[in-house]
Order: sequence, then structure tokens, then C-alpha cells
Amino acid sequence: MDKQAVKDYFDQAAAHWDQHLIHDDAKINRILDYADIGPGQRILDVGCGTGVLIPDYLARGVREIVGADISPRMIEAASRKFQNDRVTFLCCDVEQLGFQLPFDRVVVYNAFPHFPDPSALIDALAGYLKPGGRLTVAHGMSRAKIDAHHAGRASAVSNGLMSEKQLAELMTRHGFAADVRISDEEIFVVSGLKRAQ
Repeated sequence: MDKQAVKDYFDQAAAHWDQHLIHDDAKINRILDYADIGPGQRILDVGCGTGVLIPDYLARGVREIVGADISPRMIEAASRKFQNDRVTFLCCDVEQLGFQLPFDRVVVYNAFPHFPDPSALIDALAGYLKPGGRLTVAHGMSRAKIDAHHAGRASAVSNGLMSEKQLAELMTRHGFAADVRISDEEIFVVSGLKRAQ
């Protein structure tokens, strides 16, 4: 899997993405509770797609949201939907960014298997968080369902989702205290606080 293939895949999917979207408020609120999303925070939404979680962040009173995605067409769709002075969208390779201000929270929702090198991603994201900030990797379905979902057309642009234990260990190696490890029939969430240097 390479990043250009991921970009091309999601560019092609962007026009119809929202038509196939299932937005389960109960699952999303559970995930955002584990991610500790709340008022006044600065959020980086990695692989934001068409902005699926933007209304949920705004409803929780966050101060600023930066949505980043490698697909120009996903970012175009998100930008058309959300014109709010608290929301900025960037079409970019999130591993290559430099930010002036650190984030309070970084969330990777329904996107983690599409990054070719999970270790490089976690390392980059650790650099974008302030000490005590929280990184959350989450999916709105079980690990088995995610892998089954990606076994078809998306197999060329997806890795299998590592177990919650493996992901927590990876996060720990990159300076996080991974205090949330959930893998059940409804959701997958691994979340941790960035340790002070």
C-alpha cells in the first residue's frame, strides 16, 4: 500500500461518501467521551474525510478544529459542508506537517488502517500534541467487522487493524500512557495521554 493509492481511492469515493455513511450518535458519543473531547480544546482530526465528526466536536464546545486528509476531494466536500470560523481543513500528508501551536486532542476516526506505516503516524502525531494531550484511535465498529469491510475493494489501501493491545504497546513506545483499550462488538478505541518529556 502506498499513499498515492490511498489518495486516489478516497478521491474516487468522495462524491458518494456521505450517502453510505452511518452516523450512530450513541457510538460516536461513547468514542468522544473516551477521547475526552470538551470545551475550549484545539482538536486535530486525522483522516477527517468529509467532516463526519465536525458537528459532534462543535456540539461539545471545542475552540478549534483542524481537519486533515490526504484526499483533495474529501477536503473539498468537507469545506463545502462546514463554513465555520472554528473549523479549518487541510489537504495534506499529516505525517509531514508542522504546526505552530500544539493540539489538546488528536483523533484518528475510521482511518487508521489506511496509513501504510502506523509507527511513523503515531510518532508524527505525538509531536503535534502538548504534554498531557490525548491521542485517540477509534472505529465505529468491531475490529472483526473493520477487517471484513476492508477485505473487498479497499483491501489494496488498508492494513489489517492491529489488536488493541498491539496498538496500546505502539503508543507506549512513542511516549503515551495508553489508558483506554476497548475492543468490543460495537467500537474499537485505544487512547492515551502524552507523557511529559
